[in-house]
Amino acid sequence: MQVLLAGATGAIGRPLIRALTAGGHSVTAIVRSPEAHPLVRELGAEPITADALDRDGLLRAVDGLRADAVLHEATALREVKATRRIPADDPTGLLRTVGTANLLAAAEVTGARRFVTQSLILGYGYHDHGTEPVTERAEFGVYNGGVADEVVRACVDGERLVFDAAGVDGIALRYGLFYGPGAFSDLFAGMMRKRVPVGPLGPGGVNTWVHVEDAAAATVAALDHGTPGRAYNIADDTPITWERFLTEVARSHGTPRPIRLPGWAIRLAVPYLSALMVDTSMRISSALAHEELGWRPRYADVTAGLAAGRAV
Repeated sequence: MQVLLAGATGAIGRPLIRALTAGGHSVTAIVRSPEAHPLVRELGAEPITADALDRDGLLRAVDGLRADAVLHEATALREVKATRRIPADDPTGLLRTVGTANLLAAAEVTGARRFVTQSLILGYGYHDHGTEPVTERAEFGVYNGGVADEVVRACVDGERLVFDAAGVDGIALRYGLFYGPGAFSDLFAGMMRKRVPVGPLGPGGVNTWVHVEDAAAATVAALDHGTPGRAYNIADDTPITWERFLTEVARSHGTPRPIRLPGWAIRLAVPYLSALMVDTSMRISSALAHEELGWRPRYADVTAGLAAGRAV
């Protein structure tokens, strides 16, 4: 297929370009700056300059292009402010809503009939989901009036836009928390090197992760085999506590041991991280993706994925 990709230089975008080209797809990558063009070409894609939040500019940039599919992997996670309530105009939230609408318009202009969008397991809600695996049959879009409701809302709205769009076969991928190069493991390793407190005392909540290379492989599988109108959980096989995650990151990256704070202190200082690390526990099942997409993670858990990175 000829694929139009947004988010080409992000943590998942880079391995995704490699996975797409290895699978025989041709990729046109949307980047915001011409400075990214050499990197995109080195990865194996053809760059065009546009901003997914600038509808008119995006449509001008894709005018005359033809595509079979659009992949929406654009985020602005580095711009999130963890010290306050996530606002309605959060950049990543806007990319999931306004950006999705604009990319759907680009799909119409380019003739693309397939649209795969990035969503998150966190759309199931920031609370304790218990010990049973969370499948796609669980309610998606659970709000509790807390600091993270806008993250949930943006995931729900982004999926709805894709599923409701006329003329495209829409698929949503509810990724686990990303780790690997350029993802949360690198972010927390950097914080630990600076001796910044990074997590709660005790085990913290349980969550389910996915290596960025596994996420990229799942995305190609969804492009090739996904059922239109369906959402898929994409995560590894081993939910772990935040204590375990931070310990593995410190070991893998050779950083000092993580400094941790009482839950009440995190809630006071960084309310979003408290909602994520203390209040939320979810054990995700990706059985549907295993069955329908033929995808299984290469790395069964965070320990294996981080160890593979050390071996490179």
